[in-house]
Amino acid sequence: MEKRSPGNLKFHSQKKFHSPRPSEKELIFGIRAIIEAIKAGKEIDKILVQRELNNPLIKELYETAKEHNLPVSKVPEEKLNQITRKNHQGAISYISAVKYYKIDDIIHAAYSKGETPFIIVLDRITDVRNFGAISRTAECAGVHGILIPDKGAAQINSDAMKTSSGALNFIPICRENNLLQAIKFLKDSGLQIVASTEKAEKSIYEADYKSPVAIILGSEEDGISNDLLKVADHLVKIPIFGKIDSLNVSVATAVVTYEVVRQRNIAAG
Repeated sequence: MEKRSPGNLKFHSQKKFHSPRPSEKELIFGIRAIIEAIKAGKEIDKILVQRELNNPLIKELYETAKEHNLPVSKVPEEKLNQITRKNHQGAISYISAVKYYKIDDIIHAAYSKGETPFIIVLDRITDVRNFGAISRTAECAGVHGILIPDKGAAQINSDAMKTSSGALNFIPICRENNLLQAIKFLKDSGLQIVASTEKAEKSIYEADYKSPVAIILGSEEDGISNDLLKVADHLVKIPIFGKIDSLNVSVATAVVTYEVVRQRNIAAG
């Protein structure tokens, strides 16, 4: 398997992990403060807005977020008060620990360097520690990028960075509004789409990963959404021989990822 060039573009559920209250260094409070942060180019992970608010300033926030493709969620005031006791004015944004990339830039960069693209797609994986562990494996294995949806994904904060052992400083994260459309783009770009799911009949060891590939993994609670399964070229599963019928998703990602590494290393001779 060829090494990724350096540079800027370089499954039964366990007890669910609940993140502690975020540090105030990871938050921006107030509608105007959030608008100005977005306009200044601050990397925003997500924005929470009090559900009942409807005024010119909040409309400006929605418009600014839309212009920059940032996800906004309407929540009850109680949710915001649980996050902070400060005067949030009905709006809180989370600061991302990483810069986000466009998936088309990642694919173009890989092909331009003569490399065989390898992308990991995460569907509905919200556990921060799992996401950090997956990022660490992906970076070590030379994966070109991790593709996530802009909603329903783990928050990329200091906890994720810590669990990744700093790998999130190096592995590009691609956040797309429509995960299905992004996967269709990958197919059109020459990548085969392989979904790792317990619904498969074929083992992960029966698939060929030597060509450009994107591996989809879903949450331990919900698995991969049906829409994504339908567009996959292959469904594969990890053989399970014990009494417990599934693996933690970060472990499952490592197993599949290093089967790709193994096959490509053999092919490279």
